[in-house]
Amino acid sequence: MTIYIALLRGINVGGKNKIKMTDLKRMFEAIGLSRVETYIQSGNVLFESSEKEDILRKKIENEIETIFGFSVVVVLRTAAELEQIIRHCPFSEEEVTEAELSNSEGESLYVSLLTQAPSPEKTERLNAFRSEGDEYRIKNRDMYLLFRHSIRNSKLANNLQKLDVPATTRNWKKINKLYALAKARTDS
Repeated sequence: MTIYIALLRGINVGGKNKIKMTDLKRMFEAIGLSRVETYIQSGNVLFESSEKEDILRKKIENEIETIFGFSVVVVLRTAAELEQIIRHCPFSEEEVTEAELSNSEGESLYVSLLTQAPSPEKTERLNAFRSEGDEYRIKNRDMYLLFRHSIRNSKLANNLQKLDVPATTRNWKKINKLYALAKARTDS
């Protein structure tokens, strides 16, 4: 069995696409996924399955639409993939610390988790929205984002859809917490 983390995009944000975590957990269990655990209200679900990622993603997205009545992008990563994301952060500790000192409005380091790697042409489009305060680096299907100012006012963050790849974004603390929860399963 593989430990997966499902990251749902855009649920329970601004009063839209509301899903109670107990209902979400029940739905995951109903489609045959085991050891289901949710983490905070923004749509993070740990579970175990022997099915392949593409099949699982479609199954989960279809079931959410059937049960809750709206479509949601679901991005999946395995526990091993989350570990690699953390281990291979392209920004140095110094860069992150400097960004955090400049950013009085919260987190500075984020990862946008994509369902597939973006094309070089689409990636090139983002360069028009890059600024001194916003940087990104893409590794396969993960996009690391470093903000020296708020993510809320970032032109880069507000134009990630130009990659034309379904994605969802989590801050670094959340990525680390999800990995810690997944790792606890392998250690037990």
